[in-house]
Amino acid sequence: MTRASLPAPDRLLASLGHGLKTMFGDPGAARPSPAAGIAPAMLTSDEKRLAGALMRVNHVGEVCAQALYQSQALVCRSPELREHFEQAAQEEIDHLAWTRRRLEELGTHTSRLTPLWYGGAFVIGSLAGLAGDRISLGFVVETERQVEQHLASHLHRLPVDDLPSRAIVAQMKEEEARHADEALEAGAQLLPEPVRQVMRMAARVMTRTAHHI
Repeated sequence: MTRASLPAPDRLLASLGHGLKTMFGDPGAARPSPAAGIAPAMLTSDEKRLAGALMRVNHVGEVCAQALYQSQALVCRSPELREHFEQAAQEEIDHLAWTRRRLEELGTHTSRLTPLWYGGAFVIGSLAGLAGDRISLGFVVETERQVEQHLASHLHRLPVDDLPSRAIVAQMKEEEARHADEALEAGAQLLPEPVRQVMRMAARVMTRTAHHI
């Protein structure tokens, strides 16, 4: 029996356990990091500080992605869609592990507000899921499109010599774009512009805060 086919109480317990591991554990990646085999970057202290801040923001994004996919899978109506969300979350675990490891290599910390980010994203994902499966998929499309743009901006801001971080961000950008395309193919209903604007404002608050804390 797959997790997606478990009874609702069991899925809730599994989701809670997954959340605790996301926030406080050290999730292992199923795939090698895109940075594997790349020589360590020789960065100045300022470059290392900037790279660490940007990768911390990216790690927070992956924490939120886990919360969103977990909550949407928990409340969605379709078993097939539930499986889709859980498969996407599994791939995002690689991103979570890659960014966490890169933060360790850069000698800096994950966001100290990680439980807040996870809890907030879980509530938002639950509300999107309760609004209906097509709207929930539309929320995925908009989220992933915004993340893709955000990662593209990081490729411009990361130090040129920080090839390990750049490799990770480039791979994540490609896969986030694919997740948006898959959600569209699954029948997403695109969100109205006012909702997208609110999502962009919330993302700006998160990224600016996580950059420092």
